[in-house]
Amino acid sequence: MHAGAKTAVDPKSFDADRPGTAYLAPQVLVGAGPDNPIMQDECFGPVVAIAKVASDEEAVANMNDNPFGLTAAIWTSDEEAATRLGDRIETGTVFMNRCDYLDPALAWVGVKDSGRGCTLSRVGYEYLTRPKSFHLRTRI
Repeated sequence: MHAGAKTAVDPKSFDADRPGTAYLAPQVLVGAGPDNPIMQDECFGPVVAIAKVASDEEAVANMNDNPFGLTAAIWTSDEEAATRLGDRIETGTVFMNRCDYLDPALAWVGVKDSGRGCTLSRVGYEYLTRPKSFHLRTRI
C-alpha cells in the first residue's frame, strides 16, 4: 500500500468523508524507502513519512538525494546535533522539534526545485525594493 509504505492512521477516525467538505484526514506513512514517491515529491498535505535509517549520514544522504529543498525537520534534544545536521541538509529552512511555524524575522527560502528567492525577514523585504544607484561626478 502506498508504494511499499504502510498507513498508520485510519482515515475513518476523522470526519473526512462528509459530503461537501474539503477536509483531508492526516496520514502517517511508515516503512517508506528513499525511492518512494512520498520521500521524493514535495507534499503539502497533512502527511508525514517515517523511514528507518542506520545513521545520521544515511539520513542526510537520503534527504539530499531529492530534487526539492524547502524545509527539513530534525527531532532531537541535542541542539548542537540539530545545527550540525542542519548545516549539511540542502534546504532553505531547518526546524528542530517542529515544522509548523514561520518566524517573520527569519528568511523563508526554497532551494533546488522548491523555488528561488526569499520571503519574510529583512532579506525577503529587500526583494520588494528597487534600489537605484547614482554615481555623480561633480568635477569634469
